[in-house]
Amino acid sequence: MNPSEEKASLRERYRRERKAAFVPRDFLHILSAPEFTAARVVASYISIEFEPVTQTLNKEILTLGKTLLLPRITSAKKFGGNGASMDWVAWNGASENLKKNKNLFEPIGDPWQPLSEIDIVITPALRVDGDGYRLGQGGGYYDRALGEISGWKIALVHSGELTSEKLPREGHDQQVSAAATPDLLVRFR
Repeated sequence: MNPSEEKASLRERYRRERKAAFVPRDFLHILSAPEFTAARVVASYISIEFEPVTQTLNKEILTLGKTLLLPRITSAKKFGGNGASMDWVAWNGASENLKKNKNLFEPIGDPWQPLSEIDIVITPALRVDGDGYRLGQGGGYYDRALGEISGWKIALVHSGELTSEKLPREGHDQQVSAAATPDLLVRFR
């Protein structure tokens, strides 16, 4: 089985496991990390279905006076590949500044520039291995976006979704700096 096929098989299994064990919990403990204390611009996401819940976290990021960016899928082929990419857009917490795109809520507004101002990126993952590689949902959006951003990258996973097994990797996969469960913060670099 090649890495792409292995990832697809693992995603299916991990989604089933996640759905069966889902308990919504918050990740507010990560806000006490030094990287958050120093950050001015934080990129996050609005969780859906059984993903690690970010609504309370996003609200607290705004309460702390930080600029909160959310992803918006674009059809532009910024990376020279054949896939879509993501822009990051500032969001003030108001639901009227979101629009629904399939099952995602995306911010309305101009893309954030320059990306070098992004201090932290919070990313979803199905699993994260001991080297800091994440298995996402399979679109490659976050891996492409993470490759453009030099800030601290942290993946959110549920308890039990950090794995000592090495996840399959492909050339485009990006390593995160840290991963968090509702109870732990693990640093990789």
